[in-house]
Amino acid sequence: MSSTTPSTLVITPRPSLTYKLVSSLLVFPIFRGLFRGSTVGNNRVPRQGPLVVVANHGSHLDPPLLGHALGRPVAFMAKAELFAVPVLGAVIRACGAYPVRRGASDREAIRIATTRLDEGWATGVFLDGTRQPDGRVNHPLPGAALLAARTSAPLLPVAIVNSHRALGSGRNWPRLVPIQLRIGEPIPPPAGRRRADLDATTAEVQRRINAMLDQGILH
Repeated sequence: MSSTTPSTLVITPRPSLTYKLVSSLLVFPIFRGLFRGSTVGNNRVPRQGPLVVVANHGSHLDPPLLGHALGRPVAFMAKAELFAVPVLGAVIRACGAYPVRRGASDREAIRIATTRLDEGWATGVFLDGTRQPDGRVNHPLPGAALLAARTSAPLLPVAIVNSHRALGSGRNWPRLVPIQLRIGEPIPPPAGRRRADLDATTAEVQRRINAMLDQGILH
């Protein structure tokens, strides 16, 4: 359990001006306009306190969509080198991204993500860690469950529908198919940090995300 203030008392940082500009001028025109994007279940997103947002991963479109379409900012890990790039570094930092050194250990990445959660952020985790050609959760990792166990934060399952068809592995140009984010009910953190507890929660998150994907693709 985290020794910090309980999650119900942690006030989530307010979105920066840069975050709002990126949302309104870049992400939403692409999401809503090009991909006829929509979200289902936004009322299920806790508005305050730490939150581990867990999703499937089908394309490079997923981080900005997940970071801007839930009604509150979602922070993601990003390679430390990106923060040294003029303009880009300032933009991704303002949008809640946090740097992780190339080759950093899993322990260091977990520590950095835990700090963000203790500050009240929603933190995004792709359950497989890497993009999947079919867009489903196939080989889930326990990192999201461990973050939730360390911080007492709930997990929010999100299914990103069709992003793998829009810009999946091997595609150089996007296919303009509809993309939808389906948001499930929050899941309590694991009872403890034992591997059995983490695996049980991870399996439940996987089941819920894939069940939302099984509601059908959009045409």
